[in-house]
Amino acid sequence: MKIYFPQWQGSGNGKNIEPGAKAILNYINDSEFINIPLSEIPAGKNGEKKHHINNYEAITEQLNRLKNNIENNQPDFIKTIGGDCGLEIVPVSYLNQKYPNLGVIWFDAHADINKPCDSPSCNFHGMPLRTLLGEGEAKMNPLLFSTIQASQIHYVGLRDIDKTEQERIDKGNIYAPIKTDSNDLVQTLKSKNITNVYLHFDFDCLEPQDYSKTYYQVPNGVTIKEAERCIKALQDNFTVVGSSVLESITVIPSELKPIEKIIDLLVT
Repeated sequence: MKIYFPQWQGSGNGKNIEPGAKAILNYINDSEFINIPLSEIPAGKNGEKKHHINNYEAITEQLNRLKNNIENNQPDFIKTIGGDCGLEIVPVSYLNQKYPNLGVIWFDAHADINKPCDSPSCNFHGMPLRTLLGEGEAKMNPLLFSTIQASQIHYVGLRDIDKTEQERIDKGNIYAPIKTDSNDLVQTLKSKNITNVYLHFDFDCLEPQDYSKTYYQVPNGVTIKEAERCIKALQDNFTVVGSSVLESITVIPSELKPIEKIIDLLVT
């Protein structure tokens, strides 16, 4: 199943996240992508905060729409063009239900593992992993098909971490190396008897000097070549049952050139 879901509300005001997703969709030019409509509930500057989550009503309404669509289709594989990282709670929890002990590979500069009450921004795109662990806002649990374990999470490119996030990473002994090492990641996954993986790819995992058209730019990231090698190593050693490309914000087609191979590897 191929999904176009340009959710931006999880980022707060979401500047250029939706048009950035549309630019990638246009680049792919694949009619098989299903468009999941976004909520018309006011969000951003006109949005409301509930349960320590900005734009809560808009997010939950459209995520319910995404969940229903996936539930009705019962896909074996999911590829997503988005959108902010908060959307991941639905496809990851679905594929985890279908493929127990799913390896969740989180290419991201940020840990995205805050509880709502601990989040400095109250933006949901910093909370999806905590939600997937079943430790987020309880009222959002009906959006989940299943919950994951901390041992299933594996970070690539992580370097901007809140104190409470670091505490959760340490408590769960979550895989979060300082330097990207594809071989070590592959061996770690194999040691856990993981055979199926989900590749979440927020473009801010990349070094900004390589690619800066992202919602956030965080120095000392993964190079494009390193990311390509890591994705290829995962594809060579495991069954990739789901993948996403998220939070690129350029609307200029030529500016996608540096990341075209990553897009092709993940969602074509």
